[in-house]
Amino acid sequence: MPLINLVIVLIVVGVLLWLVNSFIPMDRKIKQILNIVVVIVVVIWLLQVFGVIGSLGNVRIG
Repeated sequence: MPLINLVIVLIVVGVLLWLVNSFIPMDRKIKQILNIVVVIVVVIWLLQVFGVIGSLGNVRIG
């Protein structure tokens, strides 16, 4: 994945998270949970993009 695409995706995710945090009324705890989940998903995605972790397609649940 080209670096410019990576930067664009990170900017879009950041702007969407900012919009949700700024304009959608939610309890503070729910916003914190949402922020933590988004950060974890983005970090896992970045690790996968850079090849630090293998493909998560082989993971089976249940």
